[in-house]
Amino acid sequence: MSHPVKGIDHCFALVQDLDKAAKQYAALGFTLSPRGLHSEAKGSANYTIMFPDDYFELLGLLRATPLNAARGKALEDQGQGLHAIACRIGTAEAAASQLAELGIGTHGLGSFERPVPLPDGGSAVAAFSTVVFDPAEVPFGSVFMCQHKTPETVWLPELLTHANTACGLDAILALSEDPDADGKRFARLWADGATRASGGGVTVSTGANSAPLVLLQREEMQALYPDVDLSLTPKGAFTALRIKVSDMNAARQCLKDADITPITTQAGLAVAPQHASGVIVEFVPA
Repeated sequence: MSHPVKGIDHCFALVQDLDKAAKQYAALGFTLSPRGLHSEAKGSANYTIMFPDDYFELLGLLRATPLNAARGKALEDQGQGLHAIACRIGTAEAAASQLAELGIGTHGLGSFERPVPLPDGGSAVAAFSTVVFDPAEVPFGSVFMCQHKTPETVWLPELLTHANTACGLDAILALSEDPDADGKRFARLWADGATRASGGGVTVSTGANSAPLVLLQREEMQALYPDVDLSLTPKGAFTALRIKVSDMNAARQCLKDADITPITTQAGLAVAPQHASGVIVEFVPA
């Protein structure tokens, strides 16, 4: 049986104040989609930051509902920031079946739609099917799979150009007490998942043209981002998001215009989590 999970489709930050988060990311030079309002039952809304092959999402809870109780508790217990990774699949139903045959547990198979406000003032519908890896399969954070039924209403051309020249997800970084063990568990979630030692931690490959997951102990993470308060990132989830940009000078100018002093890193420029709703955002050359 072939493994159905082919890479990272997107990731999302669960935030305490969605409007504040949108303003923060716009200030960093990102083009945000119009605000997407989910169903009354979901009680949530989002903004997307789109790239040609993947994307990043800001997700906020507008009101408490039974369907968002788990996310509300995660926000309360863990704090805001990078909570989840969504994986590329064909169909959700086939993925759940194939993973079961491989001995990898899933739950929550379902479909939903949300209206999409278009930049020209019109509207469309975005439709998805999702299935979630069982918590026992995931060392920390949330990892699920997302089938896009209407990619044309998500990857809108006018959303792909950013003032900071962002063009894709480069890597997702996370604190881990045991990168070796956690890396092996994460790797089995992807068809081409594999681990290699790197930078004092472990890098988990997730597939072709797909951002890797980098696991580091606290000392190594702090060395990457000196003077950053790691306690402002979510506990038991993901810590930093590296974004590829085609022009580092453009990214630097966006931060200057926003009156944000970036942290110079080995790879590029990082923004502290207080400026990005609990996420360390690092810009690196594409």
